[in-house]
Amino acid sequence: MARRETSGTPATVALAAAGIAFTQHAYDHDPTARSFGLEAAEVLGLPPEQVFKTLVVDTGTGLAVAVVPVAGTLDLKAMATALRAKRASMADPAAAQRSSGYVLGGISPIGQKRPLPTVVDESAELFDVVYVSGGRRGLDLGLSPTDLVAVTDATVADIGR
Repeated sequence: MARRETSGTPATVALAAAGIAFTQHAYDHDPTARSFGLEAAEVLGLPPEQVFKTLVVDTGTGLAVAVVPVAGTLDLKAMATALRAKRASMADPAAAQRSSGYVLGGISPIGQKRPLPTVVDESAELFDVVYVSGGRRGLDLGLSPTDLVAVTDATVADIGR
């Protein structure tokens, strides 16, 4: 799949406004891909442990964002603990799209329409650069984990498996 240029998204606009250095990695998304994150890692030639997916969870009292490697899964119990919530379950996809302003497969933890409590898996700190969705399918952004945590006002915790 060929890479292609991209226009701004709320995520890139938020990063630019915050003065955060980032790289854009656009590619032609395959609509038949079963995993958006693993597709990005493969097409961009990146280790799946370095590419992170954005998941929206429901704590029963509100929504929150989890950022975990595409190579693994989210530990919902650990996510609830990190949020100091009684429980966490995956949010309804329509609610995730409404809250974030992004489409499924393109939800970025950055520049969401409504900022939510965010938890980034501690494995992000193993890398100088991590990759997250840029706000649409076929666009990933590379930035330092420190900047990701800062721009999303995230907590760092062991939430991945």
